Amino acid sequence: MGTKIKVLLTKDVTQVGVAGDIREVSGGFGRNYLIPQGYAVLATRGQVKEAEQRAAAVEKRRTAERTDAQKLAARIEGTTLRFVERIGEQDRLFGSVTSMDIAEKLAAQLGTAIDRRKIELDEPIKRAGIYTVRVRLMAGIEPGVTVTVEGAAAE
Repeated sequence: MGTKIKVLLTKDVTQVGVAGDIREVSGGFGRNYLIPQGYAVLATRGQVKEAEQRAAAVEKRRTAERTDAQKLAARIEGTTLRFVERIGEQDRLFGSVTSMDIAEKLAAQLGTAIDRRKIELDEPIKRAGIYTVRVRLMAGIEPGVTVTVEGAAAE
C-alpha cells in the first residue's frame, strides 16, 4: 500500500486537476513526476491558505464581471439600430452590414465599446429587412439587438 501526499497544482494536469487545486496523489507520482516537472508543490499550510485567497479573489473578480455584463445586457436588450443603405433590385444592398458596423453603431448609441467578435452574425446582412442579432457578452448573457436595414434607392 503506497503513501499519499497532498500537493498544490501549479499547472493543469490531465485527469488530476487544474491549477490551484489541492489533490491527494500517490507519493511516487507526486515526488517523481509532479513536483520535479513543476506541475505541483507540496501542500503546506501556508501555500494552501495562499491558494484559497487566490481562488477567493478570482471568484470575486468573476462575480464583478458577471454583474457588469448583466448591467450592460439590460442596456443592450431591446435596442434598435437603424441602417440606411443604398439598395438595388430585390432589396439587395450594394454593400453589406457587418458585425463591425453593428458594433460601431451600438457603441455610439450606448457610449460603451463593444467588441465586434462578440456580435453573433453568421454572415453580413445583404438585404433590407429587420434582423435580430445576439451580442455574446459572456456565457449565459446574450442580449438581443434589433437591426433594421432600410434602403435609399440607387441612382
